[in-house]
Amino acid sequence: MTEAESTTPLIPRETLFGNPSRTMPRVSPDGRYLAYLAPDDRNVLQVWLRGLGAENDRVLTADEKRGIREFYWTYRPGILLYMQDSDGDENFHIYALDVETRDVRDLTPFDGARATILSVTPDRPDEFLAMINARDPRLFDVHRIDLASGTARLDTENPGDIVGWKADADLIVRCGLKMLPDGGKELLHRADPQQPWQTIRRYGPDDEGQPAFFSKDGGTLYLLCNLDANASRLIALDPASGSETVLAEDPQYDADSLMVHPRTRAVEAVSFYRDRLAWQVLDNAVADDMEALAAVRDGDLDVVSRDLADENWIVAYVTDDGPTYYYRYQREGKTSSLLFSDRPELQGLPLARMQPVSYAARDGLRIHAYLTTPLGAEPKGLPAILVVHGGPWARDTWGFDPWAQWPANRGYAVLQINYRGSTGYGKAFLNAGNRQWAATMHADLIDGVTYLVERGIADPDRVAILGGSYGGYSTLVGLTFTPEVFACGVDLVGPSSLVTLLESIPPYWEPLKAAFCHRVGDLETEREFLESRSPLQFVDRIEKPLLIGQGANDPRVKQAESDQIVEAMRAKNLPVEYVVYADEGHGFARPENRMHFFAMAEQFLAKHLGGRAEPVGEIDGHSGQVR
Repeated sequence: MTEAESTTPLIPRETLFGNPSRTMPRVSPDGRYLAYLAPDDRNVLQVWLRGLGAENDRVLTADEKRGIREFYWTYRPGILLYMQDSDGDENFHIYALDVETRDVRDLTPFDGARATILSVTPDRPDEFLAMINARDPRLFDVHRIDLASGTARLDTENPGDIVGWKADADLIVRCGLKMLPDGGKELLHRADPQQPWQTIRRYGPDDEGQPAFFSKDGGTLYLLCNLDANASRLIALDPASGSETVLAEDPQYDADSLMVHPRTRAVEAVSFYRDRLAWQVLDNAVADDMEALAAVRDGDLDVVSRDLADENWIVAYVTDDGPTYYYRYQREGKTSSLLFSDRPELQGLPLARMQPVSYAARDGLRIHAYLTTPLGAEPKGLPAILVVHGGPWARDTWGFDPWAQWPANRGYAVLQINYRGSTGYGKAFLNAGNRQWAATMHADLIDGVTYLVERGIADPDRVAILGGSYGGYSTLVGLTFTPEVFACGVDLVGPSSLVTLLESIPPYWEPLKAAFCHRVGDLETEREFLESRSPLQFVDRIEKPLLIGQGANDPRVKQAESDQIVEAMRAKNLPVEYVVYADEGHGFARPENRMHFFAMAEQFLAKHLGGRAEPVGEIDGHSGQVR
């Protein structure tokens, strides 16, 4: 341990992995209220409310255990919607909450069904559209739900191959994304429900195209797609004529998120996520606002909420060595005032900076990553952890990340790699990961280890691999396909066999199987190939210790995925620790369970890599069962 490491205070796990103090502020459409998420006196996340500009905060919900993580304002005054499932099963129900009376109604009381909000609009304030798979667990139909009566009626039935819907400003379903047998998609459109569906665009299996929203008059459909380009562009499409206009593009990076006027539905800005988030202003009406916001404070800014009058904006500033700061911005005077930060306890703590880096993979492909090293320590000869993101069709981004800060504070160098197959870097980079699970996707990770070792940052004998979901799979691949590289591994809800993973996918993923076949492998015709990429088949290669955490109710990666590799390892007397959480799904939502698992992981890493560790202490209320 260096002198700098020994004098850097140990940041408690509770501070890093606990619930935020306040987060996700959203202004009501009428500008009267600010709603946000915060823990109650039992440390369960609830929806809270205050008057905008006031400090009369009060809790609205009373969730018993898992906490609420999603909510949306409707355009019916004083009514918001929130989502909740049961112990991580992902069968979400949509609840309506009256912020004055605190009355709660389950608007989708369908047993075993999953509901998601499709569209709310100011032009139809008394109803909204939801996608629900109650009729057939494989398919999402569109239901129209009346906010006054709570009744839901079928609006648009899924013919069997639609994987996404889009409605216009009047809540008329006018767009569908149809899955094709080869893994491609067709974009379907109709002028109104009395007209037949027409195919207006076809995407091959290596293309991506998503409808974003309709213009106010319904005459323009905005798309994010990479057809005829490398990276996804923002396109304005006239469905009637087929003509299109490219509004924003970057040759390497995908268009990411859109800033849209809440009433006129005009596109005002589009973001591109390079190493950091960058905005391109398209509408001069907000150019001065974006310039004023950029001067408020450091950090990547995002306008997360606006009222209908477009006078009040809620703006988030993401930092990498502290909390996210939320501001109220008043357009009339272009003034900003701090509302709160999500984790004020982080302010002033010895947090490390996240450094964007890149390196050439062994085949020459440029790989982008984020490096975090211990504060105050020379980055030489450190124990290191490769933290692998899930998906795999996702990406790591810049900003405060407990998965990076926690190891860095304990003395580890942390590398988070956007390996090939990650999103955001264009079509060529995404498709370079096709059929490359446990192959070149994994080689990109090993090349990341080489990057650390060749620069003297990492001690080659003290490198661990850690991740969740696909990152958990990568951990298992690391210990089986490249056992000489890693000193140990930590796997959260990672699949151990691509065969059993694909055999047990949730019913509502059935329409997406063609895409899985194209990007991963075909279960019907390539079983042997999928087994050749499955860590379960190579358990006898494992040499180093493994820790596995699993949610008992995970609908995506079933508990059997972890059970079977643990059983196989124990049959061969290989070193494995295993803990199952009875009330969790694909990840650990309850803070008690997070505290328990990361306490285990911290002791595990310290034992095998030699970093620092906070004492475990008493952790009450967790559901973990060590097996």
